[in-house]
Amino acid sequence: MSDRTQPDDAVDPLSLHGVVPPTVTAFEADESLDAETTAAHARYVVDGGAHAVFPLGTNGEFALLTPDERESVVAAVADEVGDEVPVIAGVGAPSTYETLRHAERAADAGADGLVVVTPYYYPLDDAGAVEHYRRVVEAVDAPVYVYHIPSKTGNELSRTAVAEIAALDGIAGLKDSSKDVPWLGQVIADAPELTYLIGSDSLLLPGLDLGCAGMVSAVANVFPELVCDLYAAYAEGDRGTARDLQYTVYRVRDALKRGPYMAGVKTALDLRGFDAGPLRSPLRTMDETDRAALERDLRELDLL
Repeated sequence: MSDRTQPDDAVDPLSLHGVVPPTVTAFEADESLDAETTAAHARYVVDGGAHAVFPLGTNGEFALLTPDERESVVAAVADEVGDEVPVIAGVGAPSTYETLRHAERAADAGADGLVVVTPYYYPLDDAGAVEHYRRVVEAVDAPVYVYHIPSKTGNELSRTAVAEIAALDGIAGLKDSSKDVPWLGQVIADAPELTYLIGSDSLLLPGLDLGCAGMVSAVANVFPELVCDLYAAYAEGDRGTARDLQYTVYRVRDALKRGPYMAGVKTALDLRGFDAGPLRSPLRTMDETDRAALERDLRELDLL
């Protein structure tokens, strides 16, 4: 099995594939942005084998940042690793107006591609979704990747809407975190020319089987080598090893989900010697009991 197979009519100029960690945003103790450590985390995952990086995703706490902070994150990450791997930056917002401003600033700051989450909070119909992405691709000269995560946005894209969005010039791919395997399989069949990224650590191997070119993995924020080994085994046709590594990822994922929402990744990074600081309020870090349990779980897996 090849490392990357694109259909003849592929529309992704970056040919995204492999492991794409949704890198963290680091903060100082007072929750102010630490751009230097944010860039250092991008370096950490790239040195661990990542094929691209995705700042300002869910793990990057994008919704808690100001527009200036978002731009600073993109610039810092692009300056650190942009010469080595593609940098695809999250630019989503509830409104199209704000999304366009984020997209323009991210492109100017050095992003190679833009990840546009479905608008959130207000309900969105098919026509509104298609028009939203139409306006984004018309406003920027960078490949755009749809980010589908209905559990967080409250808006699920229909297959009809995705097919219309896929036909827009400038749409390069879709990152799916719906965990709806039949939906994803049918969307890939409907528009195979796009690049697809599976967005759940519970479905890395199934996502590759469905036709995804790569994986946006929170586990890879802490253990990039583990997820890169899984991808490499799959690309080499060693399904048995890939399956075993997916099982390990399941166990790591379960360990990281202990405690408050999203606290696991930064706590596990700290246990590996990388201090990314706190999460920004109202998110919060693990207490000592949960931290000790996480450390025990990871040591049992031989990962510390």
